[in-house]
Amino acid sequence: MMTAVALTNASTLRDAGRAVPMPFRVLLADGRSLLVLRLLRVLPGKRLVGDAEVDGRRVLAKLFIGQRGERHLHREQAGLAALRRAGIPTPAVRAAVPIAGGGHALLTDFLDPAESFAQAWESLRGRPAGDPQAVDRLLPLLHTLGRLHAAGLVHEDLHLGNFLCHAGRIFVIDGDALRLGPPGQPVPLHEATANLAVLLAQLPAAWDDELSLLLPAHAAGAGVDVPSMAALREQIARVRRWRLRDLLAKTVRDCSLFAVTQTAARFTAVARAQAGALAAVIASPDEAIRAGRILKDGGTSTVARVLVDHQMLLLKRYNLKGLGHALGRALRPSRAWHSWRAAHRLQFFGIATPTPLALIEERLGPLRRRAWLVSEYCPGENLLLHLAADREPPAAEARAILQLFAAMHRQRITHGDLKAMNLLWHAGQVWLIDLDDVVQHRSAAAHSRAWSRDRARLLRNWPVGSALYRWLDDHLPAA
Repeated sequence: MMTAVALTNASTLRDAGRAVPMPFRVLLADGRSLLVLRLLRVLPGKRLVGDAEVDGRRVLAKLFIGQRGERHLHREQAGLAALRRAGIPTPAVRAAVPIAGGGHALLTDFLDPAESFAQAWESLRGRPAGDPQAVDRLLPLLHTLGRLHAAGLVHEDLHLGNFLCHAGRIFVIDGDALRLGPPGQPVPLHEATANLAVLLAQLPAAWDDELSLLLPAHAAGAGVDVPSMAALREQIARVRRWRLRDLLAKTVRDCSLFAVTQTAARFTAVARAQAGALAAVIASPDEAIRAGRILKDGGTSTVARVLVDHQMLLLKRYNLKGLGHALGRALRPSRAWHSWRAAHRLQFFGIATPTPLALIEERLGPLRRRAWLVSEYCPGENLLLHLAADREPPAAEARAILQLFAAMHRQRITHGDLKAMNLLWHAGQVWLIDLDDVVQHRSAAAHSRAWSRDRARLLRNWPVGSALYRWLDDHLPAA
């Protein structure tokens, strides 16, 4: 099998960008051959991370192929060595050797089975802030971060994917992102607080009220007192604003998360992990609609449920009713564009909405024409059907309703068309759909006016004076 796999080098891998042929092998300077079976991460022209084999042993291979590859290799080695000195779990290094074409390979143990903390946290999605099981998951993570700070280490790429859960322990990876302080000195409190805020900002904002449950674990690991709650909350808010801006910018440019292509006639953005499965839909969305089950066929939009690669999806086409409508929409972002960004915004804040997968716009130079949005299909029942007007909502539904509107209210987000049909009960949560008019307001006054309209529209779904109407009126945030 080895001889049938293409032999390549760092120069060829640089030139390949994201289109790296798989599998491939490279020759190591020590004479061994490294077989890369699948790529886990690609930074085009700079770094590849893959599941690989060498001498019959499974390893994680980091291939530094960029012009500064040797520098990043040394930083990676220094970071991992600092973790080992501090006794913090990290995969063992098996080799660090040059490869042909001006690159370097760092080989570490492949942890199997392992789950990134991002995956572990996703499995708890929908649980309320302060949930005991979620707290139990978070405490070891906060303690590990405290141990980093006690050892004088600051992780400058502090996302949940850089922590792995394996054999009952949390492993820290990506040594290249570790900033090493003076030997023997812990990270100063203000820097540790700022670094801690980066991690906590990745939790839903409702967790900001539960920090007292989490901070002692970090303090115990760091050997310091709990930081000022006011200072920490201010840092978390600042980081969260930056992360949201960064995410929304990424949704419409080519990056590791999204594949984006643009011509004079077309713009497409697709979640990169779904690009292969959705290729036929993106190439011909109208054909996919015809092959699916039409759920709505109106003047302004056509909605179909489609099956793609054993996955049920929703495909929505935003129609143009006539020349006047087309001219009115031509110079504005399409409703699909707005819904695409709104869905990512809601998910960022932990608000349940079907995952957006692809955006397609027809264009004529700078002018926008028809557009399509592909998202996951939510099979839930809408609240108009699910809830009885003559009684209060069941306990689970009541909690979910209150959590949804508390989260939206906290972030000054309004829906704009809060019909009960746009609220679905599914998997213990209330999901928002039809996001064409979602807005996150900058001012409290603008939010208050829009929320008053949203609130009134929601209440109009049920008879005035009914038990459900009264319960909602009593429990929703005030207008």
